[in-house]
Amino acid sequence: MKKTGAWLARFALEQMGIRYTLGIPGVHNTELYDELSQSQLIQPLLVTHEASAAFMADAISRTSDDLGTLVIVPAAGAAYASAGIGEAFLAGIPMLVISGGIRTDLPYNYQIHEIDQLKFLGEITKRCFRITQHCDVIPTLYEAYAIANKGEPGPVLVEIPVNIQLIKGEIDTLPEFKPQPDLTEIDARLLDRAAQLLASAKKPGIFLGWGARDCGQWIRKLAEWLDAPVATTLQGLSVFPANHPLHAGMGIGEYAVPAAASAFADCDCLLAIGTRFSEIATGSFGAKVPSCLIHIDINPNVFHVNYPAEIAIAADAREVCPLLLSRVHSLPKPGNQRTDIRQHIRRDKEDFAKSWQQHDSGDRVNPYLFFKTLRLALNDMDFMVADDGNHTYLAAELMPINYSRRFISPTDFNCMGYAVPAAIGVKLVNPDHQVVAIVGDGAFAMTCMEIATATALGLGLIFFVFNDGELGQIAQMQALPYNRKSCSVIAGVDIAGVAKAVGARFLALEKNDEIQTVLEKALQLSLGRLPVVVDVNIDYSRRTRFTEGILRTNLGRFDLGTKARLVGRALSRKMTH
Repeated sequence: MKKTGAWLARFALEQMGIRYTLGIPGVHNTELYDELSQSQLIQPLLVTHEASAAFMADAISRTSDDLGTLVIVPAAGAAYASAGIGEAFLAGIPMLVISGGIRTDLPYNYQIHEIDQLKFLGEITKRCFRITQHCDVIPTLYEAYAIANKGEPGPVLVEIPVNIQLIKGEIDTLPEFKPQPDLTEIDARLLDRAAQLLASAKKPGIFLGWGARDCGQWIRKLAEWLDAPVATTLQGLSVFPANHPLHAGMGIGEYAVPAAASAFADCDCLLAIGTRFSEIATGSFGAKVPSCLIHIDINPNVFHVNYPAEIAIAADAREVCPLLLSRVHSLPKPGNQRTDIRQHIRRDKEDFAKSWQQHDSGDRVNPYLFFKTLRLALNDMDFMVADDGNHTYLAAELMPINYSRRFISPTDFNCMGYAVPAAIGVKLVNPDHQVVAIVGDGAFAMTCMEIATATALGLGLIFFVFNDGELGQIAQMQALPYNRKSCSVIAGVDIAGVAKAVGARFLALEKNDEIQTVLEKALQLSLGRLPVVVDVNIDYSRRTRFTEGILRTNLGRFDLGTKARLVGRALSRKMTH
């Protein structure tokens, strides 16, 4: 039989259960878009920018069983989309990137969009393919799906040249899609040894990353049996319920909230699951990790890189956790349990909340009161998307998340502009749940026009813009060493004007006594299938624990002369000012 490459690609995507593709049509993929528009199973969606498409695809994969899928033009489209592709790559999020390609049946060079995309995107994808014949289209897309989801997930690129898309080619069969389970053989001796170390520890602790997102049922039982406090990374913020008495918070060092810093101060055995101990997760590598480290991760390359492990188990946490739990339960229950750890965590959390509640925000909105009210207004199953900036760590420290996958944010790639399109992606695949985005005014300016896509799709979600007129996180980090703000004060953006331009509803939240009323109105307006933009006059005068912690850690690494120079310069500028 003879089929065009575009038809074959559509067939493969339908067999794989792809529901949405995201991107912008161009001369190198119009045939594929025409095929997708005829599909009864796939909805191709137009975005305003390819970076937004990639952020949306990332969020779809994080918060559903769907595989976020891009259909983009080569070169320019790939360059724009690389922001979200890189975010997914470093965060371990599966993504399928389908790009058009220049004609391969012409003897000419310097075609429009002619670059080596496989080389360009090779650093931020698990694998790159270029289709050379029609019979490879379906098998390659099936293989890309498998690679994207196998082991540590990530993005995979498939480039389909425009001539393959347009021209019919001979194929023998239409292969059936058969997803293969990704199972790993786990060394029973390592599991036995890990269980013994945990059971014999005096003060064990559990540190969870995104890789533990589907392991809550086993980790809860393990933590309760050990009386072990549980902390998470930023990306793993939602993987353990914040309303559990053993939940301590984000981080395990002085950069962490007080409950976590105290609970892990003298931890003698740390069980780390699904984290690579990256810079954000460790507060610029300021975390104090005990020598007795049990490290479980699906990617064996993360072991012993930043912190040496006594036991390293390379496997999916969903396979390891039930096996480890059964072995721990088979051992005598420890007699040296910290039965008072729950009370210490509760007291530290109450004291931290009280200190924030008493913080004088003047004529601005107190972040603690905002998040406290928002938590009460949302269901545990609702979603929060945070962008990159000061608001990220305020949300992480002040907003309890009680259900897995209900909080997402950019992490190691650390890309601003994530939240607006990502929230749209979340709402697209979770239409029956409320979705709210927390985004700084600087990040909002990067991708705010994508709200027009939410308007066109009739998606009722809420964008809370934390508006302080600065790049808050950077401005705070400039304060101590420089005592001045360099390129971190941003031009005022008319948030109401933006909302009007993209067809969204608009509300302003100016002060504390308006929080309850404005949040209730925003939630009510979002039911009308239109996005809502809320301009929040936020108070950033109090630094987060994370910001304070990483400043101390990094300052402490400098030699005495450099410290003296930095401090002296700051004092001199302060006096001069």
